[in-house]
Amino acid sequence: MVIWVTGLSGSGKTTLCNALYALLKPRMPQLVKLDGDEIRAAFGDDLGHAEADRVRQIQRIQKISGMLAEQGLAVLVAALYAHPDLLAWNRANLPRYFEIYLKADLDFLRRRDSKGLYGKAELGVMRNVVGIDIPWHAPRQADLVIDAISAHAPKRLAAEVAEAIAGVSATPTGNTGTLVP
Repeated sequence: MVIWVTGLSGSGKTTLCNALYALLKPRMPQLVKLDGDEIRAAFGDDLGHAEADRVRQIQRIQKISGMLAEQGLAVLVAALYAHPDLLAWNRANLPRYFEIYLKADLDFLRRRDSKGLYGKAELGVMRNVVGIDIPWHAPRQADLVIDAISAHAPKRLAAEVAEAIAGVSATPTGNTGTLVP
């Protein structure tokens, strides 16, 4: 199975994946976690952040996810860029694909801005920020949509997501749903 978590920068992808991993790993020793930032670092930060580089980054994560899933591992992915063609490829090619979209508007993310990306982009100090000068393509067919603005604390949210995944784990694409408190 591949569980793909996407959303804009600052929406909580890594936080959710870390909480899900901590919750599930003791019961699922075959679970591995791939974080977009960690994959970027593992390849020596050889890509920039322009849209073409972001596509290559996602393609790397797709290939690694597919390879690991084919070996019987459950793969948990936190990845930012969500072009419709890339997500369609995931759904067509990754086994038991389950897509989670952490939905948050830019105003919320600007206030949260833990990495300072949005502030720098709006000041013109930084370029190639998804949602500012690179278009954000919100997933259209996510299996689960989570309102990041009103989501529960990470541990509780992870438990809710684990329950949702378990409820549809027998099928490659489960019922589309929304998690809000």
